[in-house]
Amino acid sequence: MLTIFLGAGFSKWAADLPVASQLFDFNIKTWGPRESKKLQIVKTLKHGWDKSHMDGLSEQFIADALNFQEKDKQLILWYIVRRLSEPFIWKEYHAQKWRRHVLMIDENRKLTIPGVVKAQSFLHRFYNPSLVGIITTNYDMLVEYALGTKSFNYGIPNQTLTGRGPYPVSQWKNPVTLKGKVQLAKIHGSISWDEHNYYTDGRRGLTGHALIVAPKPEKQLPESFKYVFNLSKEILRKTTRLIVFGFAFNPYDDVVLNLLQSEGKNLRSILLINIESQIKIAQRLWPNAEIVSTTPPPDGDKKIQKWQEEAWSGI
Repeated sequence: MLTIFLGAGFSKWAADLPVASQLFDFNIKTWGPRESKKLQIVKTLKHGWDKSHMDGLSEQFIADALNFQEKDKQLILWYIVRRLSEPFIWKEYHAQKWRRHVLMIDENRKLTIPGVVKAQSFLHRFYNPSLVGIITTNYDMLVEYALGTKSFNYGIPNQTLTGRGPYPVSQWKNPVTLKGKVQLAKIHGSISWDEHNYYTDGRRGLTGHALIVAPKPEKQLPESFKYVFNLSKEILRKTTRLIVFGFAFNPYDDVVLNLLQSEGKNLRSILLINIESQIKIAQRLWPNAEIVSTTPPPDGDKKIQKWQEEAWSGI
């Protein structure tokens, strides 16, 4: 049985979303003076921190920011999810006012975004009955956009999402449910989640009130993530073949590394897809598995295809 594990490098490859080291490039189009002011405060906080941490990592800044006064802390978290929502924001003029939205899962306009199409093309290569689930550390909605609500669930089949479906159909007329069989475990949260609901779109990426675990060293998962973390364990225990795309195996991701090692005891074959090979670290995690390493498509296509053919022949 197959599982796909996606790290930040996958979203970088597909949609040019920033990895942690690139996160504070401030590449967003602000919406009015209020958002411009928020962005300026974040820039000031980051530049001030940089002056006293010349070689500091973005993850270290975020860890420190979580101890800032509450208002500044919330601004940093707002910026993180806002930045990762940027490619998926669209505008409409409605009721005599311009309004912003983050794409809904089943919205057709998502297919005008090259990053979504690229992610969809890759995931569809492996979408078959042997695909148990997808585990990701990413907050973005590339997987949801790529698969659509008929092809995945968050661990609860036929779960009803909050929010509207594709315009102009309203929620009360046709509730949006997740009908797919492939389980999606977003172990660090999502721009489409908050403490109370899972949404049909990434609206929490605009407000900043998304349910996420911030990208900082020594991430500890709060109680609210217990369910999704247990879901990832359940998926890995069933898995004999694993694809790891764009995960850096950083030592500070100890919670994730321990998860992959402790629950991956049934793994027989692993495909690593990354710009830089992480095969030595992977061999320490899974000493009994056969591990193949390659670069992302299109350069790595031949190795990916060969691994896929061998995996299918062994099922």
